[in-house]
Amino acid sequence: MPLSPKVYTWLCGLFASLGSIIFGYDLGVIAGVLPAPDFIRVMGDRYNNPNLQGLIASIFGAFFGMFPVAYCADKFGRRITIQLGAAVYILGGALQTGATNMDLMLSGRFFAGFGVGIMSDLAPLYQAEIAHPSIRGRLTTLQQATFVASWVTYGTSAGLKGTQAEWRIPLGLQILPALPLISFMLLLPESPRWLAEKGRMEEARKTLARLHAHGDVDDPFVLAQIEDMKADIHKARDIGKSSWRELFVVPSNFRRLSLGYILQFSVQMTGVSAIQYYSTTMGFTSTRILLFQSINSIIALIGEACCVLWIDHTGRRRPLIIGNVASGLSFVVGAILMARYPVLTTLFFFRTWVFNFFFSACIGPLSWAYPAEIFSTRTRAKSTAITSSSSWISNFFIAQVTPKAFGAIGWKYLVFAICGHTNALFIWAFYPASNYITPLTQMDALFENSPLFVPGTPYSKVDDHRAAERELRQGTPSLIPCRGVT
Repeated sequence: MPLSPKVYTWLCGLFASLGSIIFGYDLGVIAGVLPAPDFIRVMGDRYNNPNLQGLIASIFGAFFGMFPVAYCADKFGRRITIQLGAAVYILGGALQTGATNMDLMLSGRFFAGFGVGIMSDLAPLYQAEIAHPSIRGRLTTLQQATFVASWVTYGTSAGLKGTQAEWRIPLGLQILPALPLISFMLLLPESPRWLAEKGRMEEARKTLARLHAHGDVDDPFVLAQIEDMKADIHKARDIGKSSWRELFVVPSNFRRLSLGYILQFSVQMTGVSAIQYYSTTMGFTSTRILLFQSINSIIALIGEACCVLWIDHTGRRRPLIIGNVASGLSFVVGAILMARYPVLTTLFFFRTWVFNFFFSACIGPLSWAYPAEIFSTRTRAKSTAITSSSSWISNFFIAQVTPKAFGAIGWKYLVFAICGHTNALFIWAFYPASNYITPLTQMDALFENSPLFVPGTPYSKVDDHRAAERELRQGTPSLIPCRGVT
């Protein structure tokens, strides 16, 4: 029995999500590696420098991967560029696994980050471009892998304490997800939107048919999407070749760029990386802490599953607002608990579990999905390269300053509590619901016509997320303006 189109598209997106999963694994694994006794011994006396400790986590060179990703994705396609990122990542993983000093470790972290920067940016972009409109949110939020990393580091800490294997095995295992990406990525269909952009319209039509209509190139849904893409491409040709400059001088482009950039930066301000990188070094040193973190990873996986299940029904705005408020409140509770009961570490980690559920269900996955879907095809690769760079800059900042800052600040967790609530307020005020217009080709109209301040307008509400798909299946191109869009 042949797979249904949605199941086939889902499986393609799931395989591509290995690129995002690798980033999640690194976030989880480094927290277990940093306190390993043999790791500290191999790194030598330089490890005692707090700046270098922060640099091991923060040098993750994903920011620099943003520059070539836009060029390669537009020039060579989404699949080949993902393979390129996987190859660079494998080099970085090998250097880390075999590191015999601080310099090799830092080099490995840089190259691994470079590769992750490419893959984590392109994976949700590719998923958004191949997805059925009604499951785009679910497909672009597949990216959780701290679950695996936490249990690996807990297992090696509990069973291989004090040996080189305690930290080399977790670092070596990070290479494994990248191997199938290099080996089999070209077996997946190329983005039909990229094919259409390159003038390969017949290939785009066959790919859409393969993804959405059991290979039927005359299916009304396929034909309507092709017409939609042709109209979008003709509009783009009237404007001219895509350039970096237009991202900053065209108002609707700059608005989207700003919203995506701020969203990615705001994620790190929730405190997620500070917890993941340094929870084992904030006064807690036993293997039991890694067990708590492993339980935390299961809760994160449950949160991720909830996000995948409900995101196409709730939209993007509401979960982002609720998640930031909940994460901010969890830090308020955490600050109170640590002040009143500083010796009860279980309370601290219970608070962390609450935070992690809401982060994984509402914030983390959507910070990648929202930017990937709000840009037009001609500017998407360049735009998401810039917005993703915000994540890596803020990640570098948090990882680098946390060891010193947390040693100097008393009520340290209130910083993240304040940031969580200001994040929620900003999203409520300025972020239109991106699934208001389901086809990606109509995102230009959404951001050209929606007001800057969106509360109280139709653009703050979730429309029927299946309406546009029904129109396309009936053979009606989705160029007809939807409610509130002219």
